[in-house]
Amino acid sequence: ITLTTDFGRDSHYVAAMKGVMLSVNPAATIVDISHGITPQNIAQGAFVLGEAARWFPRDSIHVAVIDPGVGTNRRIVYARVGDQQYICPDNGLLSYVCRNRRPEKSIEVTNRSLFLTEVSNTFHGRDIMAPVAARLSIGVPPEQLGAPLESLKIFEWPRPERQNNSLVGRILCADSFGNLISNVRREDLPSDIEPAYFFVETAQHQFDGIVKTYLESPPGTPVALFGSSGLLELAIVQGNAALQLQIPVGDSFGVRW
Repeated sequence: ITLTTDFGRDSHYVAAMKGVMLSVNPAATIVDISHGITPQNIAQGAFVLGEAARWFPRDSIHVAVIDPGVGTNRRIVYARVGDQQYICPDNGLLSYVCRNRRPEKSIEVTNRSLFLTEVSNTFHGRDIMAPVAARLSIGVPPEQLGAPLESLKIFEWPRPERQNNSLVGRILCADSFGNLISNVRREDLPSDIEPAYFFVETAQHQFDGIVKTYLESPPGTPVALFGSSGLLELAIVQGNAALQLQIPVGDSFGVRW
């Protein structure tokens, strides 16, 4: 079972969820993907969840709690996408996971017999999602969670836009090093152009060429490169691009050649 939340590192909320899950299944393996999602940032949570979940063993259960609508009539859902399982609010958190495929199974989580006895209005991660995930891990079939759904709330994942000899991308998030990760993949750029002849331009900065590694340039140099996710990143060698360049998440930028 994995956990992705915007709870931060210093609160008791994550530990409470783990306590509930271990009370149901003491043998559960619980892995933290991230608790550093910017509060209520559903798009960032969707990206982090999707990038990490695909590396987990088949049938892993991914619990994501970025839930600004907690306590309202927004749904909690179970979804199977490929060989992975997800439990989260139906608020767009599965948009990155589902950007290229539909879920094989979608269910609204409504079976109160699988929840904690008392359900608060502000912590459905602990009172609903944690016990449901733990019960799935001991063999409760997903069909017992509730009724099937025709569709989930999925927002259109931003894709780069090609414009003649250029492309417009968008900053998706900043990682823990301050590298700014975009939605531009290698295959979005022409394969017959040498990396040195791509020019990445933001409102206030230009990156000349795309490098292979951070240390191809001196410390303090702004660089553009493709990171481990296969996505174009804007970085500062041995620095923090998010802090130093002040390029907001969500901003667009250009790549020309």
